[in-house]
Amino acid sequence: MSAEEPGRVRAAVGLGGDDGDEVGPGVAALAGAVAAAVLSPLAWLLLRATEIDPAAALSLVTSPTATEVLANSLLLVGVVTSASVLLGVPLAVLTVQTDLPFRRLWTVLVALPLVVPSYIGAFAYVSAFGPNGELADLLGPFGVSVPTVYGLPGTALVLTLFVYPYVFLTTRASLLSFDDSQLEAARTLNDGYLAAFRRVILPQITSGVTAGALLVALYVLSDFGTPAIMRFDVFTRVIYVELNSFGVGRANATLLSLELLAVTAVVLALESRVGGDETAGYGTPASATPVVSLGRYRWVAAALPALVTLFTLALPVGVLAMWLVRSGPGYAGGGLAFRPAFAANSVYVAAVAAGATVVLALPVAYYAGRSDSWFARATERATYLGYAMPGVVLGLALVFFGIRYAPALYQTLPLLVFAYVVRFLPQAVGSTRSSVLGVDRQLLGAARVLGASRRRTFRRVTLPLVAPGLLAGAALVFLTTMKELDTTLILHPTGFTTLVTYIWRVQEAGYYGRAALPALVLVVVSGLSMIPLLRQGGDDA
Repeated sequence: MSAEEPGRVRAAVGLGGDDGDEVGPGVAALAGAVAAAVLSPLAWLLLRATEIDPAAALSLVTSPTATEVLANSLLLVGVVTSASVLLGVPLAVLTVQTDLPFRRLWTVLVALPLVVPSYIGAFAYVSAFGPNGELADLLGPFGVSVPTVYGLPGTALVLTLFVYPYVFLTTRASLLSFDDSQLEAARTLNDGYLAAFRRVILPQITSGVTAGALLVALYVLSDFGTPAIMRFDVFTRVIYVELNSFGVGRANATLLSLELLAVTAVVLALESRVGGDETAGYGTPASATPVVSLGRYRWVAAALPALVTLFTLALPVGVLAMWLVRSGPGYAGGGLAFRPAFAANSVYVAAVAAGATVVLALPVAYYAGRSDSWFARATERATYLGYAMPGVVLGLALVFFGIRYAPALYQTLPLLVFAYVVRFLPQAVGSTRSSVLGVDRQLLGAARVLGASRRRTFRRVTLPLVAPGLLAGAALVFLTTMKELDTTLILHPTGFTTLVTYIWRVQEAGYYGRAALPALVLVVVSGLSMIPLLRQGGDDA
């Protein structure tokens, strides 16, 4: 053996040297192509904007309507984000650091509102508290009027109830990683818990709170169904209305979409500046033993998660079950009858989208996990643009592309599946990249020493090891696609009815009973997406 041979063997098995050569130029090119495809809707939208007369664009952007829509959207984001923090952080503290009764049960129950799509929550609240809702009919004979559920109050209430778990889960994760000894040290200095929380804990969980608040803000900006049902004019609702109008409607929708993207970019920039130190406070994991005793207030404190569970789970599921029972034998009749084929369509398109997404996510995740180059980081970050892009904006961009450049694809399943891929690719990239990083490079190096080519090593060693991450990403994309509303409404082929398009059609027509069964199916399907999140909580969840 030559003097250089031991060094080559050590490098090959991962004991030294540069092993970045395990990612070939073909993988890099494929990952770059996927990133370019994700960025293409934004390019088409910008191209459409260049065709609009500048004077007309300025007139629209500065018009009272556009100003009102901007103010409404910002106000809704501010109210819902603040309310979610005020609700999510106390719930996280109660379930992690106190001796709250049944805290493991409450941990699951207060996280479960994420399984209810917000537009289904809005549908349930309108059918319960609307002018002709169940509560209004019940209290009407007694002369009691129900406050209106429409507008800003109702929209903010429903969104808060169904998106606060983002803050709860991220804050709870930070608290579970917080070193309790720091809190005990503060307590020995005669600081009460509230003072110690403010001075010691809060600065170190700020990154978790901020991450959850960012998710809430982005969700509120991109949500279409809840504001539309609650009749509150925000960007998404007005864009959808303009898109389906005549004349200058699509030009107006394009300009409003760019304005919405600008607001989204500002939110992302603000989050990057106010986020806390991600490594602060992370040491010995939190003890399973509660650090705060609630004493005689234990059961009083339990009223908070109990009330939240009542209004986020019991009420909407109860309303849907009531409508399902009340609809009775006539459920299958009429022109708006529900058919099992609608559920089959949802499953089919979601399965196709999940398969396409994981296939395209694999080169991006593998490249990002095996290379430290700037191009690898850029390709991975580019895939997250679609996730930050509101569904109505993505739908509008693909409508423009289909009408102008690919009329054969307009209102076809391939274009709808492409939209799902752009929207949910990060879900598959994230889980797959984590699996790639977990592959022992010594195994790859050993395979290369034994004469296996780079492609054979990937097929025989890497792919089986990252398969669980791929499957997890596929499952998450499948479940998310099943309940995606705005992109589906805009791009679904004529005559291709899914669960969400059927729910939307019958709720607009006022046939709430007909929406009950598909809505309950979606709630159950969405509940499956919570399993990976709850498993991450270990035995405590």
